[in-house]
Amino acid sequence: MNLAVPGCRLTHWLQARALKAAGCKQLSALRCRHTPPGPAPDIGQLLAESSEAPRVREPSRRRPPRDSSLLLFPGQGSQFVGMGKGLQKYHKARQIFAAAQQVLGYDLLSLCVNGPQEELNKTIHCQPAVFVMSLAAVERLQHQNPEAIEKCVGAAGFSVGEFAALVFAGAMDFVEALYAVKVRAEAMQEASESIPSGMLSVVGKAESRFKHACLEAQEHCKSLGLENPVCEMANYLFPNGRVIAGHLQALKYLQQNSRKFHFLRVKLLPVSGAFHTSLMASASQPLQEVLKSISIEKPLISVYSNVNAKKYMNSKHIQQLLVKQLVSPVKWEQTMHAMYEREQGTDFPDTYEVGPGKHLGTILKNCNLKAWRFYKHIDVKIKDETEEE
Repeated sequence: MNLAVPGCRLTHWLQARALKAAGCKQLSALRCRHTPPGPAPDIGQLLAESSEAPRVREPSRRRPPRDSSLLLFPGQGSQFVGMGKGLQKYHKARQIFAAAQQVLGYDLLSLCVNGPQEELNKTIHCQPAVFVMSLAAVERLQHQNPEAIEKCVGAAGFSVGEFAALVFAGAMDFVEALYAVKVRAEAMQEASESIPSGMLSVVGKAESRFKHACLEAQEHCKSLGLENPVCEMANYLFPNGRVIAGHLQALKYLQQNSRKFHFLRVKLLPVSGAFHTSLMASASQPLQEVLKSISIEKPLISVYSNVNAKKYMNSKHIQQLLVKQLVSPVKWEQTMHAMYEREQGTDFPDTYEVGPGKHLGTILKNCNLKAWRFYKHIDVKIKDETEEE
């Protein structure tokens, strides 16, 4: 959702730059470059201009904490069958789903609502699904509490959620960003299928030796004859909460020797690849190409990068770091500190997790309990069809 200066009537983020004829031609060219030729979607007609655009105040003006909000966008792994159910009641959510079907070439909403879970869990499906559902959740929040949108001063997204955060902040067009997510997901799935690899969730304690454990696991793999073994930190979640990714042999070694490294809990995640490690290097070029081909602008509110937990400064910065993110750990714990760090006694803003699951809320609770007390989750499944009428 585009955020702008006071006194300006905003166009909705669905009415983005690519809806113009030039933008639609650009999308068509992108499709030809990465997929077999086919008729270009009439996105402009799908996302016709709406007069009910939200207003926001100047994002650059410093707001009192209790008069501001932050939005968090989840990533892969938060998806579930049933998400999206009931969201069709919102006009702009219906527009989002229709546009997604045109860009992706299949009925994403049906897959999300009806499954099967096995198909939804595939990287090529779940990344676009989480991206689209998160922005549909923004529409629900806009309907429930428009002030939360108007007073938003910052956003962050976990992995693929970063694309949704950038669309919300006006840095990327919805259609172009969705196409970039599609290319990203396909490249990541291809990279993960080429090497038996995975991700291991680890909860440790103060004396846990995460980096030493990774090095020892690599040495173990070398003793098995594996060349250039990978065992790297993939996610920094919360204090002593990590996700380690790499070759499966390395992860199994960590599981078997968890006590030695003072790990409290270890669990293999139901994913097919070592995301955010050097094993994703082959996915970098396709993403880099598509990001060079789309329009990216400086965000109109603060958006924090997964790579360094700092605010994006300009469009080139975004383009570079979104590619680097594929092979770099997600520094979410550091991002939470950057977003919520303040002097003692200072209030905290309202926080809204927009999208499937409450994973980011749980992490926030572990990182900053005081900030979590102002957390709310905007679900992507409406259990009572009569609510909010």
